[in-house]
Amino acid sequence: MTHKVLTVDDSKTIRTIVKKAFKPYDCEMFEAENGVEGLAVAVKVQPDLIVLDLTMPVMNGLEMLEKLRDQQTFMAIPVIMLTAESGRENVIRIVKMGVKDYIVKPFKGEQLIERAEKILKLELKKDGDGEGLEVMNHIVTDGEFEIVLLSDKFSKPFQSALEEFLQKRIRRMKEGERKKVIFDLSTVSAVSVSLVKLLISLFSKCDAASCPYAVAANRGVAQEMKGLAELSSVAIAEGVDAAKQAI
Repeated sequence: MTHKVLTVDDSKTIRTIVKKAFKPYDCEMFEAENGVEGLAVAVKVQPDLIVLDLTMPVMNGLEMLEKLRDQQTFMAIPVIMLTAESGRENVIRIVKMGVKDYIVKPFKGEQLIERAEKILKLELKKDGDGEGLEVMNHIVTDGEFEIVLLSDKFSKPFQSALEEFLQKRIRRMKEGERKKVIFDLSTVSAVSVSLVKLLISLFSKCDAASCPYAVAANRGVAQEMKGLAELSSVAIAEGVDAAKQAI
């Protein structure tokens, strides 16, 4: 299901961050630079989620929210408020507005998606290149293990989609049934800089969620990886079965 997301902010930079955060997902993005424009867009497209800045010229976020709440059609639209102030009084004021959540600036796209996933069921985009669909073909559930099949020939768009998907999967694993992750490099013939960067990024997502993991590779690649300082703390084994035992 495609979700309509409206970002309302007088900063083009912030709007870009919001749009980029939702780009891997099946979402149709709309934008406005103040509350007046935001209301007009909301009336026209009836968004499923509004990411709304609190402080804007012409009409600020509070005024726009009050206008929305005055209309029965828009009362139930969930809002994530963006604010530059983190003080207790400001937080209380935001909560009283009836917003679903808020984020203090500056923020990262990952933080926004984490909040949005509590409101919407986000699905990876199945676009013309098929990254979203292909990613799912590279993750296999085997009992208590999630096996991620990696290659040294992934495109950058695919790598980005994989990172987004895995972060979402790990978050759900943390909230539900605890699983372990095996990064399977069986088809990789040589270690490249881009592969190491991808692995480090994936490892960091597992570490952030306290999710145990190990790497499975053929003998040559395993030995090469064990010699890299960046991967010195990672369990690296020859074959998936050995990797399972290493966790």
